[in-house]
Amino acid sequence: MTTLILEGSKYLMIFLMIYYAYLNFRFFGEKYDFRKTKLCRKQNGAMFLIHFLGFLSLYLNRGEERILVFYGAQVLFFALYLRLSRLFYRNISGLLLNNVCLLLSVGFLMLARLDMEKAMRQFVIAAAGAVLSWIIPFIIDRVWQLAGIPWIYGGVGLLLLLAVCVTGVTSYGAKMTLELGGISLQPAEFVKISYVFFVATMFYRSVDFRSVALTTAMAAAHVLVLVLSKDLGNGLIFFLTYLFMLFVATGSWLYLTAGLGAGCAAAAAAYGLFPHVQTRVAAWLDPWSDVANKGYQIAQSLFAIGTGGWMGMGLDRGLPGKIPVVEKDFMISAVAEELGGLFAVCLILICLGCFLQFMMIATRMQAMFYKLIAFGLGCEYIIQVLLTVGGAVKFIPLTGMTLPLVSYGGSSMVGTFVLFSVIQGLYILKRNEEEEDEEK
Repeated sequence: MTTLILEGSKYLMIFLMIYYAYLNFRFFGEKYDFRKTKLCRKQNGAMFLIHFLGFLSLYLNRGEERILVFYGAQVLFFALYLRLSRLFYRNISGLLLNNVCLLLSVGFLMLARLDMEKAMRQFVIAAAGAVLSWIIPFIIDRVWQLAGIPWIYGGVGLLLLLAVCVTGVTSYGAKMTLELGGISLQPAEFVKISYVFFVATMFYRSVDFRSVALTTAMAAAHVLVLVLSKDLGNGLIFFLTYLFMLFVATGSWLYLTAGLGAGCAAAAAAYGLFPHVQTRVAAWLDPWSDVANKGYQIAQSLFAIGTGGWMGMGLDRGLPGKIPVVEKDFMISAVAEELGGLFAVCLILICLGCFLQFMMIATRMQAMFYKLIAFGLGCEYIIQVLLTVGGAVKFIPLTGMTLPLVSYGGSSMVGTFVLFSVIQGLYILKRNEEEEDEEK
């Protein structure tokens, strides 16, 4: 009987995930708010059922009571977060709110399967991030001086990155972490936000050559410090985000092509300067030639994805622990192995749905400052998703990036909450303005 429940749960979870992803994209085609609300409610039902089936499978496999306690705490958290978010902000984006909860639920499930202690720590951090996410939209809607302090955004962000470069802890060949009182922080996750605010503020003021040159110099300083810290994944995110924001602000193809050319030259230079980059490129080109050493990570990731197939092996039936750092860099591989390739594809599509919502919000904002913020944060988000997934499936060399809200990592979790909260703040601001115009 237990085997039958486990098999049925596996297939039902896949079906529900496909249904959730379908609703995610159907949302964009709806014109009326009451229909969008109905879709969001259906998404909530699918999410809670996926979550229940996942932890039911985990409990039936292990029989540990702490799994039930952890599950109950999550149900309470999600119910309160959804309810209070809509209570505090009547015009909040239901789609983004639901997608945050879905991504978190999958992350909690997979972390509980991999390491319960890490899952519980991640849950506590997520609760703190949720509280922070209720404050930020209030600030966005009321503090107009956000566009008046560009050099504070740029200076503070650069100083934080310099602190990591000088005193940070080296992990897997890169300096990404600061140790403060026994707490590990990755400042780059928060500098991503200040960086976008800096660029948006500068281009909001002017896009003449002098302003572009000053902004480019500061952006280049951010990227250079990240390169010196050997944090090339974040360096790439910062570089591409700036390049796309520059193009949107100026409409200049010359800037875009020159930037891409400079990026290619910088990538070639990084390959020649850093041995760990050469190792990752070699593993990407041919992991099988040194599968026990350089190619071990990517080989295990591909084995996991291939073993899971479209339908997956089922929770606790695979060997995701064979992949080094699976809970951070290769969470999508663990999902594909145990929950199935279809489930993993739907998860990626939901991330894409978040990005599309970001872009739609950006197009609706009239002020260039807000438009650039939404566009820049959206670029950072989707580039990180693509780098994570691309590295796991051997589409690009590994960059050591996490899958936002799904992978383990406190700084990444809180930073992503802040990112989504800023976008929510812009969405709420626009909806409030539209309602005021209708009342006039």
